[in-house]
Amino acid sequence: MNGKLDTTFLHSIWYTCLFTLVTVLVINVVAFAIAMALTKGIRGTNVFRTAFFLPNLIGGIVLSYVWLMIFNAILQKYDMTIVTTQWTAFWGLVAVVAWQQIGYMMIIYISGIQNIPGELIEAAKIDGAGRWQLIRTVDIPAIMPTAGILLILSMGSVLNVGFDKIFLMQNSLNLPATEVISTYTYKIGILNSQFSYSTAIGLFNTVVNFVFLITANAISKKISETSIF
Repeated sequence: MNGKLDTTFLHSIWYTCLFTLVTVLVINVVAFAIAMALTKGIRGTNVFRTAFFLPNLIGGIVLSYVWLMIFNAILQKYDMTIVTTQWTAFWGLVAVVAWQQIGYMMIIYISGIQNIPGELIEAAKIDGAGRWQLIRTVDIPAIMPTAGILLILSMGSVLNVGFDKIFLMQNSLNLPATEVISTYTYKIGILNSQFSYSTAIGLFNTVVNFVFLITANAISKKISETSIF
C-alpha cells in the first residue's frame, strides 16, 4: 500500500482471530451442553435434535436474513438494530455462525456420549456420584477424544466462515467490528482493483488458517491424545 502500514488489514487480522476464537468456544460449549441434555431421556428428544440440526441445512444468506429479522425485532424496542453498533454486529455474527454449526457438532457429541461404556456410569453411581459429578468425572473425560476432533472441525469451519453472512451485516457504523480478512480481500481486489495486493492478503489468510488448525490439532493431541496428523 505505497509503503504505508495498512492498519485496516492489521485490524482485520485481529478481528478474524477474535471472531474465530469466540465462535469456536461458543459452538463447542453450547453443542456439548445440548447433547448432554438430549441424552438424558427428556421427552421430544428427536424433535429437538431435528430443530437444532436444521439450521445446518440452510444457506448462509437466508440464515443471515433470518437472524437480522429476529434481532431487529428485539432491538427495535431499544431504538437499535443488529447492524447499528459494533457490539451488536459482533455478537450477531457470532450467533449466526454458531447457530448454523451447533446442530452438526451436537449430533457428533451425542454419538460420543452414547458410546460411553455403561459400566463406567454404573460404577460412578454406585460410588455415590450425583448428576454433576457424573458429568465431571465420567462424561467429560470420556468425550475428550470426540471433543478434540470437533475442536479441529469447528476451527476449520469457522475460519472458512461464509463471506456472505458477514458482508450482509456490514455498514459504516459497525465496520470496525465486522471486517474480516475475506471481506477486506474482496474490497481491495474487486472494488479497488488492487489485484496483486488482494492476492497477497488472500495468501496471508491461508497462513492464518493453517496456524489456527495446527494449534487446534496440538491442543486436541494434548488434551485427548487424539489428532488428525
